[in-house]
Amino acid sequence: MALRKIRLSIVGFGVVGRWLADAVHRRRAWLASECDVNIAIVSVATRRDGFIYCDAGFDIPALLELAASGRPLALYPESRRWESAHSGLQATTCDILAEASNTNPRVPEPSLSHLQLALARGTHVITSSKGACAEDALELMALARRHNAHFRMESTVMSGTPVLSTIREGLAGSRVIELRGILNGTANYILTLMAEGHDYASALADAQSRGFAEPDPSDDVEGHDVVAKVRVLAAVAFGRSISVDQVVRRGIADLSLESVQQAVRDEQRIRLVATVRAQMDGNSFSTEKDSVEARVEPIALPLSDPLARVNGVMNALVIRTDTVSEVTVIGPGAGREQAAQGMFADLVAVIRCTAPLSG
Repeated sequence: MALRKIRLSIVGFGVVGRWLADAVHRRRAWLASECDVNIAIVSVATRRDGFIYCDAGFDIPALLELAASGRPLALYPESRRWESAHSGLQATTCDILAEASNTNPRVPEPSLSHLQLALARGTHVITSSKGACAEDALELMALARRHNAHFRMESTVMSGTPVLSTIREGLAGSRVIELRGILNGTANYILTLMAEGHDYASALADAQSRGFAEPDPSDDVEGHDVVAKVRVLAAVAFGRSISVDQVVRRGIADLSLESVQQAVRDEQRIRLVATVRAQMDGNSFSTEKDSVEARVEPIALPLSDPLARVNGVMNALVIRTDTVSEVTVIGPGAGREQAAQGMFADLVAVIRCTAPLSG
């Protein structure tokens, strides 16, 4: 049987986009045997190079070598170039858009416009751009439904650790009551070192030296990154769109070493905890649009709490539902391989969902 050809566009060809392209190449035989597809990458885009399109599909190793060398991607033979990803997406077609152009949790653009454009045309979308999804996840999901497209964003929360798919598919039919999680590896690493006796400044410096924290760590240590993830979770788990102002936020930068050490002496651990819960109206859930409470704050947790024993750069999410009580998912929450694996898993999910029925 002939393989189904899938035309893939990758917008954002940094470490995540390149890893995804490499995974498509390395796992070509697996994709053929398990999904009956041959994936051709027909376009890639970066801020520096613009949008580069090759109708026949790129030779992936040659494309990756060109990108690694720092030479312009437009040097690829028989390719066409547009100044921006948006103009290139308007002028060309693909079956699936992989959007990884923006890592800033507080900035939705230009990713949001790319996602809206693709979905409005009925193009399936996978994305790791948490800023766009935090801003408009609910409308993006609705837009996908209106145009018979699939929209997946696994990498926006805990990177490649499957939490959104656990909620959407693994717990399908359950009603989520509460989510509690450690959703930022940088903050958790710093708090782990502080529990061992390091002050905040030395713990942050250690995290930066290991590449766990950015030179400007404010998004991580002040909780902005977690707020974005909380907004995505509210949309997926509760069908609610919440603004930044609706999330109570307190970061870890002002925590003293003494307060963290006191928690250790009390057989507790301070963690930056994200909480999203359905508000109750008497003995029943509220149906109002503002019926979700969301918080990001340091909390001293007893050692009996599963989140208290999540150390270093690991993340975790405790999902409480009306059917299976509590499910805890623990795994890495950052890293180029993890984020790209989340996108690869979404790519496979879309391919399987769109496979033609046999017989």
